[in-house]
Amino acid sequence: MTDFDVSAYLENRRGAINAALDAALVQTDDDPGRLREAMRYAVLDGGKRMRPLLVVAACEAVGGTLDAALPAACAIEMIHAYSLVHDDLPAMDDDAERRGKPTVHIAFGDANAILVGDALLTHAFHTLAAGASAAPGGRLLGAVVKMAHHAGVDGMVGGQALDLEAGQEIGDLAVLERVHALKTGGLYAASGAMGALSGGADDDVSARLEAFGLAFGIAFQHADDVLDDDQKGLRAQALARVDELTASCLDNVASLGEAAEPLRGIARWVAHRAHAAHRGEIKD
Repeated sequence: MTDFDVSAYLENRRGAINAALDAALVQTDDDPGRLREAMRYAVLDGGKRMRPLLVVAACEAVGGTLDAALPAACAIEMIHAYSLVHDDLPAMDDDAERRGKPTVHIAFGDANAILVGDALLTHAFHTLAAGASAAPGGRLLGAVVKMAHHAGVDGMVGGQALDLEAGQEIGDLAVLERVHALKTGGLYAASGAMGALSGGADDDVSARLEAFGLAFGIAFQHADDVLDDDQKGLRAQALARVDELTASCLDNVASLGEAAEPLRGIARWVAHRAHAAHRGEIKD
């Protein structure tokens, strides 16, 4: 066991990430079609920031700084936000509310919501590349490649396509985890790798933190399924997998020493979240 206070760590780093996102999404008078306003609406109001928090924790685990991690952290959150804007559209999940407020297509219109997603995706790469000077020892090109890979057809976008094809209730754990690995795990895998690369880690360490992110992302989605009362037929198997995936996360950072305590805390947090949700102790 450890005395590390993961809640305090997450709250502190979340504040820094929110400030960096606010600075990266500047509202100006030059705002065609209220596009900048809608981008800020999509990103800044709400969200746990777990993907950028993983970027920061991974960067710090390999000896990097918070400042070095922030460009990649902001970039991955913009990718996540764009995916939610597009997922909420009538052609996808057709959701009218997210985080207690109207979704982007309800507030700004369907066409603008498509453009918001496009703009956030593009701005994510700009933010990552423009922040190269913040991580002088970082490996920016590798981070760009990881983000592009895990956000595209071999990751999040492919996972969304598979999810649409598979439908709501999946009866096979292997199929469910393939969807989770791509749709949710992809951006978490990118977060682990991008954080490590922003901190200057070598290929072996960055690969282990990429694997950490993938396992964490699958476990995170299993926990979300419990919270949302989805995939009830696979509940027992999914909870057992959360424990296995958490153990895999801890194994991947076993050699990183005290600097990796935030990552260990995050891994234990997702296991607690899944089991507490199953017991009815938490709702979110």
